[in-house]
Amino acid sequence: MTLIPAWLWIVFTLVASSAQTARNAMQRDLTGAVGTQGATYVRFLFGFPFALAFLLILRVVTGEPFPLPGWIAFGWAFAGAMTQTLATALMLMAMRDRSFLVTIAYTKTEPILVAVFSIVFLGETPSPMVALAIGVATAGVLLMSWPRGASVGEGGVGWRPALIGLGSGASFGLSATCYRGAVLALASHSYIMTATMTLFLGLLIQCVVIIGWLLLRDRALLRVILKNWRPSLLAGMMGAIASQFWFLAFAISSATKVRTLALVEVPMAHVVSRRVFKQGMSKWDILGTSLIVLGVILLIHG
Repeated sequence: MTLIPAWLWIVFTLVASSAQTARNAMQRDLTGAVGTQGATYVRFLFGFPFALAFLLILRVVTGEPFPLPGWIAFGWAFAGAMTQTLATALMLMAMRDRSFLVTIAYTKTEPILVAVFSIVFLGETPSPMVALAIGVATAGVLLMSWPRGASVGEGGVGWRPALIGLGSGASFGLSATCYRGAVLALASHSYIMTATMTLFLGLLIQCVVIIGWLLLRDRALLRVILKNWRPSLLAGMMGAIASQFWFLAFAISSATKVRTLALVEVPMAHVVSRRVFKQGMSKWDILGTSLIVLGVILLIHG
């Protein structure tokens, strides 16, 4: 088996975080055209063709056979796919009430829950340094997302968006743990093929469930989504790229470490929030971001 560099999961995670930040911004813009529910579905429906392309290209280039998922791998992938869909919907709901930056901060409360889920379901216990990094970085997230009377450029905001955002973070955490379980359950000599098959399987499950639901309950929304296929295709592509690199990171490192490093997405979201959505940043946001960066430094050092 090819030796995998110890730092490679860091590169994969940073690429995934960058692509996810871009995808989140695209989905936020799509809510005006297709609504929150439609924007939730877009990343999965239009991400699937790219996942299929990734899988076929990898098969042609490497000649490696597809790893066949058993019931355990399928069960993990199904749980990951459903909790990811729920997490995305909750995230977009929170974005309607708070800024892009603060909503992303809400969702990034997940590392502590990922650590708990990984211990309970996968038996992966974080080292003391990783645990310290999780605590410091999560403190930064909570400092940024704690509801206050009036945030910069937002006006007064209550507990509803906070609870929705935190629910999104919990769902993302459970999804990450389940996808890590799916990667571990798939038998393959190549971690790249394993990650790509997990991506394909997850998006396939999501597409079947979503299309079936829309055909039965809301064909009008399906028509609206298809009508907005151009911006949706770009969001789907960025979502597929982000997920591909998440799963590559999950294939060679624990979900706890990957999702803690993913907190760098909060400073990235700050840049998008200021430059694209023209939303301000308070002194608490700056202090929280500093703690997140410190936590990431501790994580990489550990």
